[in-house]
Amino acid sequence: MALTGLQIYKLLPKTNCGDCNFPTCMAFAMQVAAKKVALNQCPHASEEARAELAEASAPPMKLVTIGTDHNKVEVGQETVLFRHKEKFHHPTGIAVLVEDTLTDSQLDDEISSINKLKFTRVGEEISVNFVALQHKSTTARDYANLTEKVVEKSDFPLILICKDPSIMESALKIAGNRKPLLYAATKKNYEKMASLAKEFNCPLAVYAESLEELAALTQDVKKIGVDELVLDPGSREPKTALDNLTRLRRLAVEKTFRPVGYPTIIFTGESDSFQEIIQASTYVCKYANIVALSAKTSWQILPLLTVRQNIYTDPQVPNAVESRLYEIGAVTPTSPLLVTTNFSLTYFTVESEVENSKVPAYICSVDTEGMGVLNAYAGDKWSAEKAAKTLEQQKAREKISHNTVIIPGLVAVFRAELIDEFGWDVLVGPEDAARIPSFLKNEWKGYMSKKEQR
Repeated sequence: MALTGLQIYKLLPKTNCGDCNFPTCMAFAMQVAAKKVALNQCPHASEEARAELAEASAPPMKLVTIGTDHNKVEVGQETVLFRHKEKFHHPTGIAVLVEDTLTDSQLDDEISSINKLKFTRVGEEISVNFVALQHKSTTARDYANLTEKVVEKSDFPLILICKDPSIMESALKIAGNRKPLLYAATKKNYEKMASLAKEFNCPLAVYAESLEELAALTQDVKKIGVDELVLDPGSREPKTALDNLTRLRRLAVEKTFRPVGYPTIIFTGESDSFQEIIQASTYVCKYANIVALSAKTSWQILPLLTVRQNIYTDPQVPNAVESRLYEIGAVTPTSPLLVTTNFSLTYFTVESEVENSKVPAYICSVDTEGMGVLNAYAGDKWSAEKAAKTLEQQKAREKISHNTVIIPGLVAVFRAELIDEFGWDVLVGPEDAARIPSFLKNEWKGYMSKKEQR
């Protein structure tokens, strides 16, 4: 939370010496509060004052980095409870659990499955973020060997889950340079776990069964010299976990309560495959920064990643593609020409259905300020005239020989004006994009056959 001018003034020497180029310390303090000058412009400010101001001006939730270089994942540094006020900045990290009880062949299969959990949706690659190696029953040597195998087989950042510091140390000797998240420091082991985190320069998860104990434990860990922390509020029961996550976020971003101003991690507690994804999706929405789960199949993970992608868009900035003429496949002058809006979800849905049809086509994307078909029409963001002008600007007529444009069925009202005012032949397409493949294979080809006969 930013300090007021009066609070900053109390940190200054109050000599009114003028060495900061302001006539009084109060005048200087007001400028610092307004972020117009830096505190270091006062040559007499104490180190304690500088440290206090730095602490007060820090984000309410710390940014924590797990992994290194291009494989790093940043979590935390959120500033609001509700995304309409600003936005959520760092998407929830999805961690897939791998147990150390697996045989070599089982481990190979699981890591191979996890490595494939990458998808492209509305032009963006989405994927899981972590492999969480869970210690269950093996010795320190076995856990280290398993860690080494995972490091060799996957580039995902690691979460090492083991509450025994001696076993954790054996794994860190293998993977410490990958900057894994260490899970977890507890009331019983925090001194040794914090020492390991400090030695290997790794972030550390802190676990406690109550928020009060969690706040006290973070302070103890911080005194040892570890400040990259991730908090686990304890409960695996959804209602209690959701309540704890909400309270932690509120304390961090609204109350600026520094002892809990860190990102959070939560584990799903459901054995049913469907319920686990529902539970994980709930935690993504409110307010987990890392969710660890057992799911490893595409049909489970893709819906979860879709929820995350939707939540972590900026609600104040339309998700739009460039307005231009796109070529899908090996187009020719006889290829169909479709018109749609530049709303990302609309465009990429149309594009994927055109690709599914195996019919090469042009897609004219009209600038509707990132709105979908009906919203853009209702908001007067596109019309027959705007579509026609866009087609002209994109020189669409020079690309085709049939002078025919396919418009969305939801705006069939454009047809008459495009024909009468702008000289296009118009074919009204389906209202639902899922019907585009059959439309191009049947109606379009039939329309073109009749046109050639005329």
